Amino acid sequence: MQGVIEYFKSIDPVLAALYATIFTWGLTALGASLVFLLRGMNRAFFDGMLGFTGGVMVAASFWSLLAPGIEMSPGEGFAKVIPAVIGFSLGALFIFALDKILPHLHVNFKETEKEGVKTAWHKSILLTLAITLHNIPEGLAIGVLFGGVSAGFEGATIGGAVALAIGIGLQNFPEGFAVAMPLRRQGLSRWKCFNYGQLSAIVEPIAAVLGAWAVMTFKPVLPYALCFAAGAMIFVVVEEVVPESQQSAHTDISTLGFIGGFMIMMTLDVGLA
Repeated sequence: MQGVIEYFKSIDPVLAALYATIFTWGLTALGASLVFLLRGMNRAFFDGMLGFTGGVMVAASFWSLLAPGIEMSPGEGFAKVIPAVIGFSLGALFIFALDKILPHLHVNFKETEKEGVKTAWHKSILLTLAITLHNIPEGLAIGVLFGGVSAGFEGATIGGAVALAIGIGLQNFPEGFAVAMPLRRQGLSRWKCFNYGQLSAIVEPIAAVLGAWAVMTFKPVLPYALCFAAGAMIFVVVEEVVPESQQSAHTDISTLGFIGGFMIMMTLDVGLA
């Protein structure tokens, strides 16, 4: 692992963000590829993985984004937390707006419960867009953190950025599966299911490169950008991931998955920072 960290230290931060999110995209594709091997999806396991995703995202929001964002903000007392409040609020409002505009359908919900503007788009596209909505703040968070390291901000470390990429990659694996398998049950070919599953994460490299470039170009925005990504991720967890994981009788399993995801992400962030 130390060799990976040293490698990322030696390359351009934008390139590092791109490579890290290609890794997370690859794990999404790996999860989607299970559609070639499995005929069905165990609901208890699936709900546990959704809970795991939520736990990783909440832990990453605090340990990798909010805490460093507050630490590197100027001032003392209430003044020090103002950038975090502003950034966090704007991030949540950004995903709130996308949630109202972008047509999508959550994985465990009925087709009549689709959200966003009304559209005649096929359910397969709506399911893919729902997971894509998860991935925008994740890619942005990775890019912003790598950009912060380059800008020399205290609290932003390569180890922390790598830990965030690993954590997000781990929870992307079940997300790819979460798109592919329901589509298979609708009768789509395995290749189409795989393609929809892996395409849900294509926004991560794009968001990461934009995030890294933005904080390197406009250094004062870094505390705001870190907390923006945190606000966006927390909104996704509360509005989408947790409700999706609580739709069946396996609520205890999804809750334990959440706890496990939180602990793993916390351990990665503290251990590699």
